[in-house]
Amino acid sequence: MKFWDASAIVPLLAGQTQTAAMQEIIAGDSAITVWWGTFIECASAISRLSRDGDLDEAGVTAAFARLEALSMAWTEVETGSSLRATAVRMLRVHPLRAGDALQLASAFVAARGETGALDLVALDDRLAAAARKEGFRVLGLT
Repeated sequence: MKFWDASAIVPLLAGQTQTAAMQEIIAGDSAITVWWGTFIECASAISRLSRDGDLDEAGVTAAFARLEALSMAWTEVETGSSLRATAVRMLRVHPLRAGDALQLASAFVAARGETGALDLVALDDRLAAAARKEGFRVLGLT
């Protein structure tokens, strides 16, 4: 099982330069854990790709279908006071935005504090740097 940031899931939904690398990671272990808001973050990314002209209507439909299918199999870290407190700690310790703090806090909660026991897949440099400082092994960025 790996914790996946939305930045790493989007290439699984719509063809991007990182798609092959993300497909390789998921082929080795298809058990995905995500934050509760990941579906919304992915929907936002698909919509942005459409608005920017990088994804046509057929691509948008296919990407949303892949998102729906993937979300049926993943495990979500739910919101709650423990997650909120951990996210606030992440904000105080690392130069993160709120969404990244929630992602990292969710990975921390999923790992039950044993960060060395759970890999984090991310394509966001700032999140990856903070995750490494917290003890996670980060996959996705080279």
